[in-house]
Amino acid sequence: MKNKCLVAILTYNNGENLKNLIARIPQDYPYDILVHVDGSSDGSDAILDQYPFAVLRQEKNVGIGRSLRNVFQYARRGGYTAVAIVPGNNKNDPAEAERLLQPIAEGRADYVQGSRYLPGSRRDHTPLFRLIMVKVHALLMSVLVCRRVTDALEGFRAIRMSILDDPAIQVEQDWLDTYGLETYLFYKVVSDKKYRYVEVPVSKIYPANRRSLFNRRGSNYSHIRPFIDWWHILKPLFYLVLKIKH
Repeated sequence: MKNKCLVAILTYNNGENLKNLIARIPQDYPYDILVHVDGSSDGSDAILDQYPFAVLRQEKNVGIGRSLRNVFQYARRGGYTAVAIVPGNNKNDPAEAERLLQPIAEGRADYVQGSRYLPGSRRDHTPLFRLIMVKVHALLMSVLVCRRVTDALEGFRAIRMSILDDPAIQVEQDWLDTYGLETYLFYKVVSDKKYRYVEVPVSKIYPANRRSLFNRRGSNYSHIRPFIDWWHILKPLFYLVLKIKH
């Protein structure tokens, strides 16, 4: 089964974080690796020439939704049965992809969500605002999908590719080019009781010296723009619940 699983690293202007993330990949890593570069302009993806990984490059930055669709198309062409998504910002440990893919390989899950709030997880240096909003968002999702959800915003997750054969799940929609596709796919799968949903503990380590209003020289830890991208994240919930979109 492991040779049918793909680990996809998504990156956009991640600077040294991409280099540091790749350095954490074990030498005996059992999965094929794909790196998707979403129009990076900081030169950070130049290091990929040193590695045997498959690379997809999008010329212009479009958004994580488009990146995910490109990854899914690649996985289909390659005959992969499961895909784990790893953000390229070095806040997650790629060695933990095993935790995400194992439940799918064992036939216990169709969608596996990494969680910062399960026993065995880590969330070092997480900004207080993020800690609160992840919990509030998880509570909202729990109510909407009628299942217990502890973390629906963690980008470290895995899916069984056959989910995308469901005609009710239409990921190839342009309005899902940005952060909305993650929310759309989560809601569509987890709200449908025919799919097996599992959460596993993961590590989400923010930089200790992170940038803030009071520390402008700290490390930039996110590309999410307040209000604009918050709306992109939440928009699918309004559209789907109100049946404005499908």
